[in-house]
Amino acid sequence: MNKFDNMPFVALRSNVVFPGITTRIPIGRKISENSIKNARSNNNLIIFGEQRDFDANKVNNIEQLQRYGVLAEILNIGVSESGGQDVTVQILATVYLNDVFENDNMLRCNAEEVDYYVDNAMESVVYRQKVLDLMRGLSDVSMQQDKQFIKIISNPELNDILFVNLVSNSVARTAVERQFLLSERNNNLRMEKLCGIIVNHTEYVKVEKRIANRVKKQVDDGQKEYFLREQMKAISKELGEDENEQLEYAKRIEKCQMPEEVAKKAKKEVARLAKMAPTSPDAAVIRNYVDWLCDLPWKTETKDNADLQRAKAILDEDHFGLEKIKERIVEFLAVMHLTGKLNGPILCFVGPPGVGKTSIVRSIARALDRKYLRVSLGGVRDEAEIRGHRRTYVGAIPGKIIYMMKQAACINPVMLLDEIDKMGKDNRGDPASAMLEVLDPEQNNTFTDHFLEVPYDLSKVLFVCTANSTDDIPEPLLDRMEIIELSGYTEYEKTAIAEKFLLKKNLQLHGIKEGAVEITHDAYAKIIERYTRESGVRSLEREIAAICRKAALQLVENPKAHIVVTPDNLDQYLGVEKYKDESVDNSDSVGSATGLAWTRVGGTTLSVDATVFDGKGDIQLTGKLGDVMKESARTAISVVRSLAEKYGVDKQRFEKTDIHIHVPEGAIPKDGPSAGITMATAIMSAFSGRPVSGKVAMTGEITLRGKVLPIGGLKEKCLAAYRVGIHKIIIPKDNEKDIAELPKEIASDMDFVLADNIETVYNNALV
Repeated sequence: MNKFDNMPFVALRSNVVFPGITTRIPIGRKISENSIKNARSNNNLIIFGEQRDFDANKVNNIEQLQRYGVLAEILNIGVSESGGQDVTVQILATVYLNDVFENDNMLRCNAEEVDYYVDNAMESVVYRQKVLDLMRGLSDVSMQQDKQFIKIISNPELNDILFVNLVSNSVARTAVERQFLLSERNNNLRMEKLCGIIVNHTEYVKVEKRIANRVKKQVDDGQKEYFLREQMKAISKELGEDENEQLEYAKRIEKCQMPEEVAKKAKKEVARLAKMAPTSPDAAVIRNYVDWLCDLPWKTETKDNADLQRAKAILDEDHFGLEKIKERIVEFLAVMHLTGKLNGPILCFVGPPGVGKTSIVRSIARALDRKYLRVSLGGVRDEAEIRGHRRTYVGAIPGKIIYMMKQAACINPVMLLDEIDKMGKDNRGDPASAMLEVLDPEQNNTFTDHFLEVPYDLSKVLFVCTANSTDDIPEPLLDRMEIIELSGYTEYEKTAIAEKFLLKKNLQLHGIKEGAVEITHDAYAKIIERYTRESGVRSLEREIAAICRKAALQLVENPKAHIVVTPDNLDQYLGVEKYKDESVDNSDSVGSATGLAWTRVGGTTLSVDATVFDGKGDIQLTGKLGDVMKESARTAISVVRSLAEKYGVDKQRFEKTDIHIHVPEGAIPKDGPSAGITMATAIMSAFSGRPVSGKVAMTGEITLRGKVLPIGGLKEKCLAAYRVGIHKIIIPKDNEKDIAELPKEIASDMDFVLADNIETVYNNALV
């Protein structure tokens, strides 16, 4: 047995090869290059060993190495692609490493040669034939085994030791297998081990080939990514892991407590998914569909707070005034608590912008301890926005209602349907018609979204709608809702809201301590009168925010400052006044009467001017008037002609006189019948020469018989008159009941004239 002392040594990161093999070994470490250089300068002999940890950068003792290595002769040294050395060697023998140590910046070792032996010649013949047969079988199924190699090892002249070394080098893959075959001296045992290795490798190749064939049937050769995913699936199936996705969906379906028919449909879709390729477009659609079914709340419900006193306190805390609205909301909540379910129609808050429609719904949710959701319907023209798209469309998703239910994660949220009057319709359907099922308590327990295709229970959702006007809401939809009117705020209410809510809110938003900025009562009044013109308080809040921004700049420059905003210094914060004094001219004038009009942003005053001049009895109507208003003007002229003699006007004069009626602010469209008595008064004044009192405003529709018919929006119109300083208003007698809706401080300061015919109007308006 040969011994090798103080031999140059190289530790390999990869598996060692077997004696009788010529191979190339890449050398990358400096210490290894030194060992190669030393061997090259002597007899070209060197020993290679395999390190236990392939990731270790430094190896300098025997504990870090496998105990069996190989003796090799260096044949040639080249340069590898990475820039290191590429050494061609011939493996001469197997050695056992006794010691490894570092010396002169290189590794050296003490080793002794290992001899292989054959203990039973007959067994050796049988083992060799078995190994040869197995290798031929492996060659038949594997493209990696060269037929030429099989021819070489089939040579009977090849001795048993070299035969095993050649086969071991070819089929042994792992470090454990190669170390066993290198260290085991009994050649028959080595061949026995080889039989097991070859059988396992053959089975592995067969499974790999079966997987490749299964994938090849489903994909084209060029679809690399698709091929890899299919191969992963096939591997998972071979390992029994293909049912994981189905099991996960089954658990989710069970956990979310779907109704029986919904669960049945979900399981059916999962069964379809199991039969599809994972990257199939239909598979993605089914996954998305089942995910939606599993993510929706089916039985999860939040507990309502039954404390009505707390509900009242929250409503009072969040909103000033609106007493009728608050009372109706508390009544609604009381009935809901007594019955345990939502009874009665859907609430719909109607009023001008900025009066608190949206925020009061948020307060309802807070009072009930329910989730709050807001669905904006402004500009929605597609029915699919409400009901969703059918799954046959690419990128189909559920509608807004189902989407918000998923966000809520419970079946009883408070859902605000904002701006329901702003929905439109076109060739994609009528979303308002789709809302009929959503807002009908008798139907919405089985609401069906086109995407889900299964009934979903919306009966426990508290729907509340908002709108600026009911004119654009379809009649069937309007019939399902209880309309609650929110009128504009009075100056007193706006001031109170600003003092109690808006200033405090904006001080906090701008990082200003409470008390550092003060706005006087008169300053609020001036802001409302000269800088804002609205029914709500949005513009008022914007002006207060502007004051807070200016104040913040002053406080940064002087942190100890106390800022007081008064009417005198208000222009320093808000600039020039945006509106002139809105008070109308209270002087009496011929042919001009003050009417009252309703707009979507509240009430306003409307001046109607009439003038007469010689002509042929023609009538001119200007001021961008609508058809209804034009008809009302012609009706007023006919009424004046019928009463002409009673008020000292010659009837023949109408045949020779042209009449021109104009409503100022001609760029603004105007329509409606409520200016009838105003026009009749202005025309009578123009013909009779009697002035119209500048201290009187009026509103009412007129008939050909001179009767005064009721109108709508009385509260907004009265607030507009009060704002411009008019305290005497002529209204239809049938509107007397609406006076009770006015704020007490305004109703007590107004003089209402109840008119049932035009003569009552003339008696109170004409001087």
